[in-house]
Amino acid sequence: MSDLAFITDGTFGVVFLIAGLIDAGFNHCPNEGCLAKQDVQAYNTLAVGETVFQEESVGEEVYYRRDTGFATGPFQWIWGVSASTDGELWAGVGQAVTFSIANDRLYTQLHAMAGLYEEGDGADLGGPIEFRSGIEVGYQNKKGVRMGLSVDHRSNAGIYSDNPGLETVQFRVSIPTN
Repeated sequence: MSDLAFITDGTFGVVFLIAGLIDAGFNHCPNEGCLAKQDVQAYNTLAVGETVFQEESVGEEVYYRRDTGFATGPFQWIWGVSASTDGELWAGVGQAVTFSIANDRLYTQLHAMAGLYEEGDGADLGGPIEFRSGIEVGYQNKKGVRMGLSVDHRSNAGIYSDNPGLETVQFRVSIPTN
């Protein structure tokens, strides 16, 4: 099993949900409501990274993600698309939860998305429906630009008989938009 087993066995999805609900309880429920609609900072993100399949580097990936300006409680709506050097394509939608410290300069972001996958000449992940989850840790400058390192995992959560998973280790840059 991969060194990233905590992401691949479904544990990460549970961590994402629990962390988001704790944040909602502390920061959203007492004020506007636990899952109330709110406007948040939107971002355009470009990431480049290495894809890892069954503990072996298998290629590179370019990933674009849009963090929309809309959230329900702490859960910001996001969508993204990616392509790898092996012809793998993925597109999906989901949510992210961001935690900031040190005057909002350091952050950690958890995300979970559902999407469609085309393997091209790349990894057979068992079927076209693939979930993408991950964690990003980074720095945000005074103008709101974020730079971070991220680990993503894609798998089908066991909805097909074969569920091997694909990881991506990335460097991301997120530019705030109006």
